[in-house]
Amino acid sequence: MATPPAAQPAAADRRRPSGRSPWSVPLAVVLVLVGVFATGAGLCRTVGPFDWAAGGGEARPARGESGRLAASRPVRLSVPTIKVSANVAPVGQARDGSIAVPPLERAQETGWYDRGPTPGEPGPAVIVGHVDTKSGPSVFYDLHKLRPGDTVEVTRADHSVVVFTVDSVEHFPKDQLPAERIYGDEGPPGLRLITCGGDWLGGRAGYADNVIAFATLTSSRKP
Repeated sequence: MATPPAAQPAAADRRRPSGRSPWSVPLAVVLVLVGVFATGAGLCRTVGPFDWAAGGGEARPARGESGRLAASRPVRLSVPTIKVSANVAPVGQARDGSIAVPPLERAQETGWYDRGPTPGEPGPAVIVGHVDTKSGPSVFYDLHKLRPGDTVEVTRADHSVVVFTVDSVEHFPKDQLPAERIYGDEGPPGLRLITCGGDWLGGRAGYADNVIAFATLTSSRKP
């Protein structure tokens, strides 16, 4: 993990925008506030599932489609509105129960939480990314600029492309994160893009908030 520098970098001086199976642990134990994003500007804490267990469940049809999407891990993420075109690597659970993130040397890469659904399966898939490092902006630096109606494309290992439409982009203090909306195991296929934001608090607290883009699957295409 990165160690917070003695002086906060200029980039952080202003307010910053901030598995495959459905989740199966009661929501009361979902919200773990000891998770961390390591950034060059310090440690950015974020929500993380704690001891999820694998569950069953058959893939549901995507909205507007008659077919069903089988599990296939994401390999590439494209968000044209904010000029993101990034690799996606599987990430698991850190020792403290948080979602792990790509290492700082790959700060322009995103991480798909591999204990949850793949994008296109029922329920929300979760993809995380750094907001910045001490050398400058990272992959999700502009996540807060997304607006309802913007699109997110995820290329999967089976070469299919699933397209999500942003429903909302919201900021949450880390003690008020809506666990059921982030990790709920019901509903149509969805996507959650998560990074850090809000005021810089320093120390192990990092940023005060998380920025989360909520999106719903609207189409898919296959090779």
